[in-house]
Amino acid sequence: MLDLLKNQLLFSGLLIAVLMGAINLGVAYCTFYERKISAWIQNREGPNRVGFFGLFWGFHFWGYGQPMADGLKFLLKEEMIPDKADKPLYVMAPAISFIVSTIGIAVIPWGGYLDIDADGIVDVACQVANPDIGLLYVLGVGSLGVYGVVLGAWASNNKYSLFGGIRAAAQMLSYEIPLGLAILVVVLSCGEVRLENIVRAQIEGGGTWNVFVHPLAFFLLFVTQLAETNRAPFDMAESEQELVGGFHTEYGALKFALFFLSEYTHMIINSAFLCVLFLGGWHFPWIPGLGLEDTAWWAVLAKMAMLGTKIAGCVFVYMWIRWTLPRFRFDQLMRLAWKGLIPTGLGLVALAVVMTYFGIPGSESVWPKLIWGLGGNAAVLFMVVLVVGMSPAGVTGRQANMPPISLLSPAKRVPRADQGTAN
Repeated sequence: MLDLLKNQLLFSGLLIAVLMGAINLGVAYCTFYERKISAWIQNREGPNRVGFFGLFWGFHFWGYGQPMADGLKFLLKEEMIPDKADKPLYVMAPAISFIVSTIGIAVIPWGGYLDIDADGIVDVACQVANPDIGLLYVLGVGSLGVYGVVLGAWASNNKYSLFGGIRAAAQMLSYEIPLGLAILVVVLSCGEVRLENIVRAQIEGGGTWNVFVHPLAFFLLFVTQLAETNRAPFDMAESEQELVGGFHTEYGALKFALFFLSEYTHMIINSAFLCVLFLGGWHFPWIPGLGLEDTAWWAVLAKMAMLGTKIAGCVFVYMWIRWTLPRFRFDQLMRLAWKGLIPTGLGLVALAVVMTYFGIPGSESVWPKLIWGLGGNAAVLFMVVLVVGMSPAGVTGRQANMPPISLLSPAKRVPRADQGTAN
């Protein structure tokens, strides 16, 4: 049996089965924790009536049966397809969204390397696949997520869905640019595009995670991931007050469930990607068993547990932001990307280029990286604040090409020619 597990292909097949089960279970319980976190922020109880056999309804802890109730509800709902919808695309769109959000797990380094029979020889990598272009694979797969949303919006033959799809396409394509710039900072700093080597570079560099050297790039990547997953305050593709439900207005039952679950799956995979690039992956200092040389099975499990803990923390921040910040207006959202995040990302890339030119990332000492990185990030942040402060246009929430408010007051409003005058 141990000899079979030494085969990387068989081990990867077993690993992906375990990961799929764990992530799907995590996605189911994310729906529960989202409700509990929103209730905690809003000072109320949240779901507390669906417990084991309904026996412990009085204790909110036993509300953990809520995901099962939600799944049963989706299974029992009636499946409906609008008469004038493009039925093949209408059915395919949620499946595309769910598949695209899931296949990113293949290249995430979940637990380093494993010595199966404890003979001092590394047998397999705790990674489904480790291609030379792992980072580019994640970017390519992530960019496909827009297809499911746009196809679902178009195929529904609903104007609200179409508007939501157009918004989603513009938003995702715009925020992919600063996302790529934030990732380029990591590539220049580590000199790698293999995700497992990026984790190794952070560990071997004195245990200095990239978030401590490039905090602004970390913030940039996190904000763009919020926009890529259509999470608040970037949920313009759904905004109920304007578009009823946006791109999924005409969806129900299991097809809506796939859209719903793909969002949470995307959150988990994005959080894993963020942890690998900036938070040291499965590494944590001062805890035994989390080093590069630790390859025993218990050490691998500890590494996977550590990465899972970091992912859970990032998902919690996703949910916290959703129930704290109001939604942007669409023109504000696009202005933030093109006039805010992209120039900031270009400044951070220029900083990473200068640091690479002088050999700072390869320094054996931690201090040059911290001094150059934090000092450069402070300079970029100062320039951003300076430019925003010197901007002549105030942040009023009103577009510059609209007429002054005084012209729209009842006393000065001019009636249209086709309306005539009031009697």
